[in-house]
Amino acid sequence: MSGFQLWHYDGVSGVRRNVALRPHEAGFQLEEAESGWTGSPVDWADLTVIGAEKGRSVYGHRAMPGWRMGFGGEAPGPIAIHLPKAERYGRWIDRFGFWPAAGAFTVVAALVVWAALAAPGWIAPHISRSWENRMGDAMVGDFGGRFCHTQAGDVALRALVTRIDPKGEARDVAIANIPLVNAVTLPGGRIILFDGLVQQAGSPDEVAGILSHELGHVRHRDTVAGLVRQLGLSVVLGGFGGSGGGYLNSVLALSYGRDAEAAADGVAIDQMQQAAISPARTADFFKRIGGDGDAVREGQAMTWLSSHPLSTERRKRFAAAVEPGVRYRPALDAAQWRALRASCAADPNVAKAWGRDF
Repeated sequence: MSGFQLWHYDGVSGVRRNVALRPHEAGFQLEEAESGWTGSPVDWADLTVIGAEKGRSVYGHRAMPGWRMGFGGEAPGPIAIHLPKAERYGRWIDRFGFWPAAGAFTVVAALVVWAALAAPGWIAPHISRSWENRMGDAMVGDFGGRFCHTQAGDVALRALVTRIDPKGEARDVAIANIPLVNAVTLPGGRIILFDGLVQQAGSPDEVAGILSHELGHVRHRDTVAGLVRQLGLSVVLGGFGGSGGGYLNSVLALSYGRDAEAAADGVAIDQMQQAAISPARTADFFKRIGGDGDAVREGQAMTWLSSHPLSTERRKRFAAAVEPGVRYRPALDAAQWRALRASCAADPNVAKAWGRDF
């Protein structure tokens, strides 16, 4: 109880507030005593679970993207009784049971895979966003407490994401304590940077380039399109059948193709230019991990290269995107960069061992 402390983002200002909760009719209002700020009334029924593990809980609002309320510790009883419970498979499936739901999804999936085999590139953009979100959430669960959080590291990551993704196209960006040089875009707009990539990067601009490239895959829904093309019927059922880890294997090995990579590079360059971050460092990163390095370096970069094949043309495109006379600013200042790189090493609660091979 003593560890309970609420924080809040309203989804508009980007300001983190330390708030208190006051009952209001069928819900509550949040208030910040220091500034005198008071939020709009919220019904308990509008809350959704974003994450709840190891004493950390985060809730969203069904009608307000970006709205977040979170706390550490145990919620007091009068608050806890109103908080929504995390879903196991999804609200509809939890209500009717897995097997009846699986039967219904099998029928639907048969129709979907027929269409997907005929035109995978066409069917993917028409897949329900809510289905895609649930599949991405199932894959995230397979990371088993390996997301890194420190106060300073979280602030630095939010600062980086805000510059690269000011419209909030990605549902979530996180760092995972995995020593591979990789980043992965999951269905439903989730981007995960592996700590190995953060450590390998020589500057925050390099991480910004990778993050903005992954944002391109989010914008174009490349991951779900690739999964439908690669796995067909099984991808439709797998998000609800406990096979998130198996499909995560497929995402890590997924190759998007030349056109998709070029389009994601275009998004990356555009986002970096809008954020006044130089694309030159991303070109350096591509050259370093994809050049004629020694066997150890090639091995470290293999996971990234398997899903994001590099080429001289791609590196040159980022280098050529540097505009003479433009005053670029580092993606993060020195203190933020140190905090971001220390996120996993400094988090006492993150799982330290990686005992599973994808």
